[in-house]
Amino acid sequence: MSTSKPVLISGGGIASLLLAQSLRLSKIPFKIYERDASFVFRAQGYRLRLSAEGLDAIESVLDPQTFQRFWERCGKTGGTGFAEFNAVTGEQTEHTAPEALSSRGGKVVGISRGDMRKVFAEGCEEHIEWSKHVIGYELTDDGVKAIFSDGTKSIEGSMLVGGEGIYSKVAQQLSGGKLKVYDTGARGIHGQAPSTAFKGLGEGVFRLRDKTGPNGAIFIITNIRPGEMDDPNVQFGWTMGGQPGAIRAPNDDYSIVGKQAADIAKEITKDWHPRFKPLFDQMNESEAAFWKITCSTPSGVPEWPNEPRVTVIGDAVHSMTPAAGIGANTAVRDSALLGRLLREAGGYKPGVTAAYEREMKIYASAAVHQSYSNAVSGFGITIDEASTPTVTGQQSATK
Repeated sequence: MSTSKPVLISGGGIASLLLAQSLRLSKIPFKIYERDASFVFRAQGYRLRLSAEGLDAIESVLDPQTFQRFWERCGKTGGTGFAEFNAVTGEQTEHTAPEALSSRGGKVVGISRGDMRKVFAEGCEEHIEWSKHVIGYELTDDGVKAIFSDGTKSIEGSMLVGGEGIYSKVAQQLSGGKLKVYDTGARGIHGQAPSTAFKGLGEGVFRLRDKTGPNGAIFIITNIRPGEMDDPNVQFGWTMGGQPGAIRAPNDDYSIVGKQAADIAKEITKDWHPRFKPLFDQMNESEAAFWKITCSTPSGVPEWPNEPRVTVIGDAVHSMTPAAGIGANTAVRDSALLGRLLREAGGYKPGVTAAYEREMKIYASAAVHQSYSNAVSGFGITIDEASTPTVTGQQSATK
């Protein structure tokens, strides 16, 4: 790598790590500052479905060998496509052919967030500094420094990329508070169970919906991959969500993980059809975790005065509900776009962040709007930009 000032990256999520891969391959120096102590510090959340656009973005960044390792870690689901069932009666209520969700080869392609981070981090590990919580930045005469929660500052970088998620302090400072993430009030639980518990459903992507809950409708989404359903040592995941008020954590503490979260999931599903009960009765209780359903401004990514040396990627600029399944795919598009612009410029140059933001705001605004529209009908949420609370300033252990 050259000896020029590095690109500073705040946060070690999938968008940040994919950008780092792009910079590494372009021989542009970089430093990543991650607030956690390691990649295994927190639960990694639910399995991500990759769209054709998301896969194309990832493939455009990774070298062929690394992309092949990434591809081998992905699950490829065929089966009957997408099917929805009434969770209580077991009756099928909707069916969509596989092609509607497929991204390559007629298959639904998915990967766990943790596996994705591991592949994207290959070759970048020595450039990551752990337990560094970025709370802002300061511009210098010829660069920028990240400011950490302990009051110390980073080395001087050529530019700073805020990729630290929905609680991003970089995003707040850069946009003057215009970038907002709203708490929709809807909540969910992630769970895992041995793959044998899913045999009653078979291969495919499934949604189980219960509209009879005392506090509102509940749904489950799961992606069941082939070839592993007879191995009890393999675990599949499911994601539970509900409209505001349907899922509540004790004392409204959504950082809770483990048995308390698992018990609530079991209580919610106690009257469900026997075909679906093994997903919960056999769940790995230690892996259960709550999550909040958040969303950026539904009307689109706002405008802010461009700062040539600072920009934002991923959830820091466009948080989405899971309703459209496109949040992670939009984040990796950010990484590919910004990485390509930096490669073409040979590193930081004035105008790079402005060009990135112009293009990003178009596709990200469309994605946020789609995500929100689907969540309005699917989760019963409503965001009033004047009164809905934001998550600014909060912290979460279960993001």
